[in-house]
Amino acid sequence: MSCQKVVNVLAVASFAVSSAVVASGLYVYVNRSSIIDGVKQQAIDAALGSLGGLGGLGGGTELPLGTNDLTPADDAPTLAPAAPQASL
Repeated sequence: MSCQKVVNVLAVASFAVSSAVVASGLYVYVNRSSIIDGVKQQAIDAALGSLGGLGGLGGGTELPLGTNDLTPADDAPTLAPAAPQASL
């Protein structure tokens, strides 16, 4: 196989790759608004999904009050030392 044939094959392959890059760029440019809207929607869905159901605030779901974690359990050690007893 001559060197000219190898160069021709490489030139055709280079043209094909360049054409694919230009076509992909043109596709993204033409459809950029729908692509941006899709990414925004996916981000909103991911953010609202991570809130644990807060996405439907009017959907009848109750929000936790958080009072359960404010009161110490019966078997939890107290953080403050006991007050000293006054001796009479």
